[in-house]
Amino acid sequence: MVELAHMASLQETIRERLKNAMREKDQAALDTYRGLISAFTNELVALGKTPQDTLSDDEAQKVIARTVKQRKDAIAQFTDAGRTDLADADNAQLALLEGFLPAQLSEEKILAIAKEKQSALGIIDKAKIGILVGAVMKEVAGSADGTTVKKVVESLFA
Repeated sequence: MVELAHMASLQETIRERLKNAMREKDQAALDTYRGLISAFTNELVALGKTPQDTLSDDEAQKVIARTVKQRKDAIAQFTDAGRTDLADADNAQLALLEGFLPAQLSEEKILAIAKEKQSALGIIDKAKIGILVGAVMKEVAGSADGTTVKKVVESLFA
């Protein structure tokens, strides 16, 4: 998570980083921060607020997490298509974005949470795997990627 010296909101911090990227002529950072600011504006409008409003840090984190997932998906698609040049650009953006997210849980920690939830909910049938994935996602809230959680939960039934 980004340390905020003067306790600015996450959205304000990203605006400041955009200004610095402009001064430094850092194209990857410019593209990343402009994309985030645009995503923040879209989120504000979706929440029925004006574009001049500011998202709470929790709301901003959700937007950043969604953007990280989009970058990861794009990198996978570019890599599969043999376009490493495009994947490299998205990897540079991904590195910048991940700096704003809380530390991600290891698969071992996710597995421990999943086993705890599985016994608490009494789920022994693979047909109810979706309920377990949902419960684990609620527990890890932003500290783990949904794809990783799904993979770990599925391993319990393998």
